Amino acid sequence: MSNDTIIWTQGGIAEVPLQRFTGRIGAIEVATVEYDGSNRLWTWWSPLAEDIWGHAQEPEGAKQAAELWLRDWLENFRPFFEAGR
Repeated sequence: MSNDTIIWTQGGIAEVPLQRFTGRIGAIEVATVEYDGSNRLWTWWSPLAEDIWGHAQEPEGAKQAAELWLRDWLENFRPFFEAGR
């Protein structure tokens, strides 16, 4: 996966930016990063697996953590995709 594979977009309402980013690969949503004001941390999670989440001090750190988790998680599927070649 290259560094440009996940495209992050910032959410907004009525042109007011939210403290929330959605990461997509093509049309598939793979991760979300959102500010947790009660803990003062950026939380990341993925809709691809339950109970997968983490925290970071900055949004960029949360995005990096989500991307690292996704790379590691997808590595488990490599034999499946290589068997189809």
